[in-house]
Amino acid sequence: MLLTLLLAAAPAHLSGAQSADAESIEIPPPIRAMLDAAIASGNENEVATIVKYARAADPASGDAVLRVANEWRTVQAKDRETRIVRAGWTSLWTGRAEIGGFVTTGNSETAGVTGILDLTREGLEWRHKIRGQADFQRSLGITTREHYLAAYEPNWKVDSRKYVYGALQYESDRFLGYTDRFSASAGAGYSAVQTSALTLNLELGPAFRHTDFTDATTESSIAARGNVDLDWKLTSGLTLRQDASAYLQRYNSTVSSTTAMAARLLGPLSAQLSYTVQYESMPPIGRVSTDTTSRASLVYTF
Repeated sequence: MLLTLLLAAAPAHLSGAQSADAESIEIPPPIRAMLDAAIASGNENEVATIVKYARAADPASGDAVLRVANEWRTVQAKDRETRIVRAGWTSLWTGRAEIGGFVTTGNSETAGVTGILDLTREGLEWRHKIRGQADFQRSLGITTREHYLAAYEPNWKVDSRKYVYGALQYESDRFLGYTDRFSASAGAGYSAVQTSALTLNLELGPAFRHTDFTDATTESSIAARGNVDLDWKLTSGLTLRQDASAYLQRYNSTVSSTTAMAARLLGPLSAQLSYTVQYESMPPIGRVSTDTTSRASLVYTF
């Protein structure tokens, strides 16, 4: 439909060497009106759509449309850079808060409440990520599920895709077999895919872990850490997330994976279903290697 309107609005122009320069071409009023409306909305996807079909309908005026769109993008980028430079440490944070219920299998088979908070601050050279998570269930005066996690990851951006990361993490899950676990890692990260619908980040580097197990043993070891973070916007209201990480070491290695599907309900509020698998290669005696957690929750994005 949009292409039909653009074809109707576009005048005939000479092609090849006889084409007029984009600087001297006047954009037809109907196309200019649609472009102005898209720019006023501030929506990059809408602007890109107008440019795409305007250039297909009439390359000469389409090039002029592209020039106007690029000028707008340049101004937007400069404004964004200025805002970031002037922003204080408490500004520029975005994130998501999740609260709901869970069901586990493995070392404990129970249901309870879960809460997760993810924060990200995107700067010009640095990205900061903070994560907190708690799962808890108590029945008849007995705690049957208790899992805590806190993590901080700074990223220094080498360019638009490559970055250097640091990662600090604390975990506690006595039902999985450890009371305290501290992990530290540094390495290289790469944004393999960067589109409005799909992002894929990969990280790899050495790590050090110290674990206090429930059987009173401790373990400190050098490890290799790998991480995969995928976000896929299937539709305007449906998002798939896949996060996977692994700490591989001589003794107890850990592999975890979370798959989540979120459907937007109203504004920043979404409903989400997720499934987490955590594998410990050498758990304490009496513990099984694999735990799973299924969650249903409400997510508020800000």
